[in-house]
Amino acid sequence: MENRKKTGLVLEGGGMRGIYTAGVLDAFMERRITFDGVIGVSAGAIHGCSFVSNQKGRSIRYYKKYYRDKRFMSYWNFFRTGNIVDEKFCYHDLPEVLDPYDYDAFQRSKTEFYVTCTNVETGKAEYIKMEDMRTQIDCMRASASLPYVSKIVEAEGKKLLDGGCADSIPVKAFMDMGFERNVVVLTREKGYMKKEGHSAMARRFYRRYPEFAKTLESRPRVYNETIKEIERLEAEGKIFVIRPSKALTIGRMSHDGNEIIGTYETGYQDAKSCLDELISWYASGSGEAV
Repeated sequence: MENRKKTGLVLEGGGMRGIYTAGVLDAFMERRITFDGVIGVSAGAIHGCSFVSNQKGRSIRYYKKYYRDKRFMSYWNFFRTGNIVDEKFCYHDLPEVLDPYDYDAFQRSKTEFYVTCTNVETGKAEYIKMEDMRTQIDCMRASASLPYVSKIVEAEGKKLLDGGCADSIPVKAFMDMGFERNVVVLTREKGYMKKEGHSAMARRFYRRYPEFAKTLESRPRVYNETIKEIERLEAEGKIFVIRPSKALTIGRMSHDGNEIIGTYETGYQDAKSCLDELISWYASGSGEAV
């Protein structure tokens, strides 16, 4: 046990594409697969927290029930409040009343949980350890607060927005934190790359935060470099990657119930089809089963 490598689970974001990740995580929970640490970005953090509290089916359950609710995600929210999602509904009414989050199970869990945010003053990623989901809920909200359509969130003494701006897939950061054996769940198919280019919009919109504007402008290049690094680590057997077996056509803000369920089912089936391979991969590097 002394030489056992710490296991990590890295979860990419992607708006409504993140329901793919929820399907993967439910397949993990069925097989009772756990990790020493989980780090999520945006939607990855939203679904990752239910994995840590071991609430199988919670994400798809409330998505199916509330995806048409204007408070869930809509431009109605944005024009009314300045945020694309309703803060009270999504971060208080839902987890506290409508589909309760198991805060006690989270506290009991031995899995360390981190959310990735972007510091708008420095333009750098912040990897925040979640010790208490109730008191740190604004960190979760910040991680999923998309630029341009969300207000800056003040939490942990910092001004924060969507973690995907600075580090969409924080596998290197997690390795640097000591999680050596990582499973990475992506929400884009193999071969996907972002189109690179410069945008004056970021400089105009975030003129008070020039470092953050630079981060937004460089995001496609950084993302593509990260994907290349992930492919290298995967080829070397250092990480295990689960990615969509086909391109996900669901939009970032989809309100199509069939698309949502279909994307979830793709994630669930993709994970089920590789679980034995995953367990063998882990055992080959640590001498133990997951």
